[in-house]
Amino acid sequence: MAGYALTVNGRKRTVESADPDLPLLWVLRDLLGLTGTKYGCGVGVCGACTVHVDGQAMRSCQVPVSSLAGRTITTIEGLSLDGVHPCQRAWLDEDVAQCGYCQPGMIMTCAAALRGPARATRESVEAALSEHVCRCGTYGRVRRAVARLLGDSGAVR
Repeated sequence: MAGYALTVNGRKRTVESADPDLPLLWVLRDLLGLTGTKYGCGVGVCGACTVHVDGQAMRSCQVPVSSLAGRTITTIEGLSLDGVHPCQRAWLDEDVAQCGYCQPGMIMTCAAALRGPARATRESVEAALSEHVCRCGTYGRVRRAVARLLGDSGAVR
């Protein structure tokens, strides 16, 4: 067991006595109380646990805490302090969520895709989101939210 200094949502946090293999998901939820990141499948398939690590979307159930020294982690709680990130607004405007369980991970993936090094297109964002599982089947609404974000030109507004 070891202690880890992490930067989570812009704040320095210390996690004491954590097993080096403990997934980031459980550090966030159980040790830091950030429950916006959801447990879905535990094997990196569904995407409900997606967070940003140094700006890149990652499945937190697959990232051991020991690999995070000096890295910056952003959860859905840290995406914007007041819920007005463009992706969050688009999700609300298009009424994407039904149960909402998978939506934090989808929003985090979308935000990373739009901010990525390559110019985002509707196809590239939808491809990134296609690796998520939504049991409610809100994929049509997700596509409308992406279209809203990208505008008629299909490129980031």
